[in-house]
Amino acid sequence: MTVAVSKNRVNRSAAEIGRTPAGPRPLPPLGVTREVPLPDVVTSTLPNGLRVLAANRSSVPMVELRLRVPFADPDPGSAHPAIAELLSETLFTGTATRDRVTIDDELAAVGADLGASVDPERLVVAGSGLAEGLPTILALLADVLTDATHPDHEVARERERLVERIAVARAQPRTIAREALQRVRFGDHPITREMPTAAEVTAVTPAQVRAGHAASLVPRGSILTIVGDVDPAAAIAAVEHALAGWTSDVDARELAAPPYPAAGDLTLVHRPGSVQSQLRLSGPAVAREDPAYAALQLANLVFGGYFSSRWMENIREDKGYTYGAHSGMEFIPGGAVLGVDTDVAGDVTAAALLETRYELGRLTAVPPTDAEIEAARSYAIGSLLISLDNQGGLAGSIAGLAAVGLDLDWLRGHPARLLAVTADEVAEAALRFFAPNGFTGVVVGDADAIGRGIRALGGIA
Repeated sequence: MTVAVSKNRVNRSAAEIGRTPAGPRPLPPLGVTREVPLPDVVTSTLPNGLRVLAANRSSVPMVELRLRVPFADPDPGSAHPAIAELLSETLFTGTATRDRVTIDDELAAVGADLGASVDPERLVVAGSGLAEGLPTILALLADVLTDATHPDHEVARERERLVERIAVARAQPRTIAREALQRVRFGDHPITREMPTAAEVTAVTPAQVRAGHAASLVPRGSILTIVGDVDPAAAIAAVEHALAGWTSDVDARELAAPPYPAAGDLTLVHRPGSVQSQLRLSGPAVAREDPAYAALQLANLVFGGYFSSRWMENIREDKGYTYGAHSGMEFIPGGAVLGVDTDVAGDVTAAALLETRYELGRLTAVPPTDAEIEAARSYAIGSLLISLDNQGGLAGSIAGLAAVGLDLDWLRGHPARLLAVTADEVAEAALRFFAPNGFTGVVVGDADAIGRGIRALGGIA
């Protein structure tokens, strides 16, 4: 069938489509926020000290697992970060009865995958699979926790790969900025050791990896979260049966709380020849359980926490300095810190820093309007509910809250806390947390090209 198109037709712009002879088309009102029903979480601490949390979410016939093992460095300055990285990379490469291929095949047979990752605070084993395959998944998990051999050839192969990845990562401006920021705000605290050096990795032996597994990968103080199409009590019983042999007389090591960042000058980090600059600012924030958290969350959204924020509107939409700008809370042991970050072209570094400071100051001097607060409130509640509407998101939330002593009651009550926040409380949070002189941070770029401009603004070390 041929459709005739008029030669005189003129396509209308988006602005024209959005208007009527009487003015802009009114936006439809927001609907009533839909509640996501949160399940009851059954909790049990097993005889080996492992804490298990299980919840039923039967939207799909799958199950999600999250095992969190506190994994702090027992001796700051030791080879622990390098050993931990290789341990996590080789955890699923072989046991006394299964090699890498057998492990992969058995997981695939029940539609499952499991993987490990590590940072200065914890080692995490995460994955999913068919709910009916939970016994198989737990059996494999128990095997690697109690009997992983970290074969010599696997450690050698992963050591070589890790050295290559570290070399690539340390050439990236975002990695350079992250490591510099961590040093500025936390000094020599172990939390800064997010990535070992290539030399540290090269020096690690398979025997050290196996010894690190025996000493640090322990159940007492660890948390296993299971969410899916399962009966919670039966799931906990299955865990107790499968992991009964995972024992240790020591507790998993929690990372000590680092100091909060002290306000001060930004540090200029020279990256010769760079055509871009990375701006990273940071200051104190508060943890989820603090009464000021909900107000801080809304103030942060208005400033730079989502696409419709003031800062994004300024330096992306209006000035075109960047593709993206973001601010938000990063949770650390004992609390949280506020981060402000963007990447800009080198020739507008000073201008972008000026506008960033301007928006920080404007948030404290010109508090968010009712309209800005309502938009941020709707976004915060909506994004929270969306994040909980699947098994993986729910499992991650339960695990994250449990690690800091909270549970789903906190999530159940958070939309109401966000709704109860007043404009005065948001203004107080803006004044308390976003004053420009309350931040420290780094600027990474070609100091020969950007140094004079940003130093003219002051506050650059």
